[in-house]
Amino acid sequence: MKNAPPRRGRPGYDLESLLTVAARLFNERGYDGTSMEDLSRKLGITKSAIYHHVPSKQELLRLAVDRALDGLFAEVEKLDAVEGRAVDRLEHLVRGSVTVLVDRLPFVTLLLRVHGNTKVERDALARRREFDHIVGELVTKAAAEGDLRPDVDPATAARLLFGMINSLIEWYRPRGGVGPEELADAVVAVAFDGLRIREKD
Repeated sequence: MKNAPPRRGRPGYDLESLLTVAARLFNERGYDGTSMEDLSRKLGITKSAIYHHVPSKQELLRLAVDRALDGLFAEVEKLDAVEGRAVDRLEHLVRGSVTVLVDRLPFVTLLLRVHGNTKVERDALARRREFDHIVGELVTKAAAEGDLRPDVDPATAARLLFGMINSLIEWYRPRGGVGPEELADAVVAVAFDGLRIREKD
């Protein structure tokens, strides 16, 4: 056929698809339970083709969890441009975090399941703690400005807030149903307004 499109090669030969498959396999089998042989079979390529992109399985893990962390810290970097009070920046970060989770679900899932057994995992956990600290500071400032209820400890509120967001990995699936914006709206409504309908004064 003269006008046939050029062949792109077998799937799995680019780094992005390799990382996506690796993250999913790590989530299904665990990092320790996944071998490079498992990855090569899943992708339908040789192990040498994988090593063309990364030197080791540990580097795959690092790149995968960094996809999640880089997305979260990109949302942090946007906070300086958000006008208003601390609670406005907090809401912006909540919405952005939900979007990152939806867009990078396999990577965020992997990040939330690392235990610190390797240096890569310990580095990832350190970055997570840094992000959690930023959230905690925003909650504390919003409470001090009188925009959050004073009877809930700010550190506890921050953990509960992102505990709710992180729990999305257990049930949210991108195909069909609620989209990222609707999901972010629901999280913000529950977190900042609550579920109970209050009687009007």
